[in-house]
Amino acid sequence: MISRVLAADLPRHVGGRVRIAGWVHRRRRLKTVTFLVIRDRSGLAQVVLAESGGPPEETVVEVEGLVTANPQAPGGLELTEPSVRLLSEPAEPPPFDLYRPSVAAALPTVLDNAAVALRHPRLKEVFAIAAASVAGFRSALDGLGFTETHTPKIVSSATESGANVFGIDYFGKRAFLAQSPQFYKQALVGVFERVYEVGPVFRAEPHDTARHLAQYTSLDAELGFIEGHHDVMAVLREAVAGMAAAVPRTEVVVPEEIPEIHFTEAQEWLARTSGEDPRGEPDLAPAHERLLSEWALREHGSEFLFVTGYPMVKRPFYTHPDPERPAYSNSFDLLFRGLELVTGGQRLHRHADYVAALAERGEPAEPYRDYLSVFAHGMPPHGGFALGLERWTARLLGLPNVRQATLFPRDLHRLTP
Repeated sequence: MISRVLAADLPRHVGGRVRIAGWVHRRRRLKTVTFLVIRDRSGLAQVVLAESGGPPEETVVEVEGLVTANPQAPGGLELTEPSVRLLSEPAEPPPFDLYRPSVAAALPTVLDNAAVALRHPRLKEVFAIAAASVAGFRSALDGLGFTETHTPKIVSSATESGANVFGIDYFGKRAFLAQSPQFYKQALVGVFERVYEVGPVFRAEPHDTARHLAQYTSLDAELGFIEGHHDVMAVLREAVAGMAAAVPRTEVVVPEEIPEIHFTEAQEWLARTSGEDPRGEPDLAPAHERLLSEWALREHGSEFLFVTGYPMVKRPFYTHPDPERPAYSNSFDLLFRGLELVTGGQRLHRHADYVAALAERGEPAEPYRDYLSVFAHGMPPHGGFALGLERWTARLLGLPNVRQATLFPRDLHRLTP
C-alpha cells in the first residue's frame, strides 16, 4: 500500500510512485491533455492526464502517479501516468474562482461564503499567520514562567462595564457572555503568580466600523509581584516579539525598548501639531493614534508606541492610580501602525483599596462580592494586558478591515455563517 504524500513532500519522491489527495484547485483542458492542479494542506501539485477531460474544480480526489521533474510545473514537479479516484464531487461551483492569484470577490461575498471562500490560498494564509502568532505568544509566555488557563465565558454578573454585554438565559436565570477573563485571571495570580489565556470575548457595542467586532479572540496575561506597570509593559514587549518572530517572512521589528509617551505629553504634542486641541479629553481619538504612531516611526524608527498614564476616569475601577498623580493611572495602551492593539496596566491589590474605589464611583460593593473576596485573602501587586488577535493579524498584513482576519465574523449585522 502506498501511503499518502503531501504536495510539499513530493521533491523527496522524484522517480517513485506516490499517492496524493486533495481538491482539484484548477483544471486546464487542452486538445490532448488535461492539467489538474491538486491542493492539499501543504500546497499545490500538478497532475498530467493524457486526455482532454478530468473532474472540475473543488472535486475531492485521490491520485496515484509517478513523480516526474518538470521545471514548468508548480514546484518543478508533476505526477504522470496517473490513476485518479473521485472521493467527492461538488454539487455547485464556488462563489468565485479559487485558483486565481487574487480574490475576485467583494468582502461581503467572501464572508457570506466563508467556508468555501477561505479555501483560497491567499485567504487561508491569513489564518495560518494568526495561528503562528498565537503559538509565538504561548511560547514567549511559557518561557517566562506563565501558566495557560481557561476561564468561564458564561458569567453571573455584568460587573466590568455594564451595558455593553450580551445577556443570556441560563437555565431560567439571567447570565452574561464574558467581556474578558479579567476577574478570573486576577484571581489566578493568587494561584500561579503568572497566567495567560487565549480565548473568545464578547462585546455588545453597537460599533459598525472596520476595527470592531462583537466577538473576538483575546490574548490575555496577568502577573504578580510587579513594581509597577512598566514590568507589565516589559512582558508585553516579549510576548509581541515572540508573536512577530513566529510569523514566517514578517518584516515587523519589535524594538528592544518600545518608545513611550505619557498621555498628557501626547495631548500637548497633538495640540501643538495637529491643528486640534484634545487636552481635557479622557481618551485618544483614532486619528490621534495614527498621528502618534507616525511620530514614533519618524522619531524613533518604531512601528510600536506605548501611551501611558491614561486618566483614571477612562479606566476600570480596578486600575491602580499613579501615586504621584492620582488623577492618572498606572496603565497603558500599545499602538501598532496607528491602531490601539493592547490595553493593560497595574491593578489594585489591597481589599480596602477596592472598597474605596467602588465607593468613589458610587457603586455598591455587593455585586462584586466574589471578586472582592479574592483580595480579602492577600494578593501581591500585579498587572496584566489584553491583546486582540484579529487586530494584530489585520495590522500585520495591512488588511483594511478586521473582518478579513476573522474566520466567521460576528458584528452588529452578522450572525451567520
